[in-house]
Amino acid sequence: MYSKLLIAFFMSSIGIRCDNSNITSPEGQYLFDFTKDDNVYDWQEQSDTVRSVGMSKAVFVLHQNTQFRRAIFFALLNPQLNGAGFAGIRALGYHDLTQYTKLQVQCRGQGQFNGFKIVLRHKGLNNEPNYSFEQYFQAPKDEFAVKSLPFSEFKAYYRGKRVNNNETLDLSQITSIGIQMYGGVYQPVKQKGPATLEVDWIRAV
Repeated sequence: MYSKLLIAFFMSSIGIRCDNSNITSPEGQYLFDFTKDDNVYDWQEQSDTVRSVGMSKAVFVLHQNTQFRRAIFFALLNPQLNGAGFAGIRALGYHDLTQYTKLQVQCRGQGQFNGFKIVLRHKGLNNEPNYSFEQYFQAPKDEFAVKSLPFSEFKAYYRGKRVNNNETLDLSQITSIGIQMYGGVYQPVKQKGPATLEVDWIRAV
């Protein structure tokens, strides 16, 4: 317990929000529940805007009426000719997920392309030149469904390229959770143009 408090203090000292509002239920730990209280204002954009040939854009907004409430990830991908480019968002915080085996996202994708990835970072190593741990998935279309992403399948990447490393994802110190629409420079399918991902919640189970 003492070590966790030290970690939380360290995270807050370098500007990472220590999230003590996680909701634990018999279904798992809800990291973000946009159908209830969680909002999108703490999420930051991370898109490929450095190169003039890869100027992509991403936004994350709440969508609410009298019958539902959810978040929508809007992405416009303008990749390079080889498919390099990404449009994404992330939330910084502190999560100890050691008692869980996978991440679940209740979502629905719309658009010509439906390929996304979840990007995790640990130990406060939230920016380059540190690598990230990623898992690709195809979003369900038409109807909402739960995508299950085992933590054991999150692999190390650097700028979209698989990294051969000996370090595994430290589930006791997850400090960044992100969503990206990827271009596909190292993937068999190249993506471009607009896409959306509607998200009800993200939880660990």
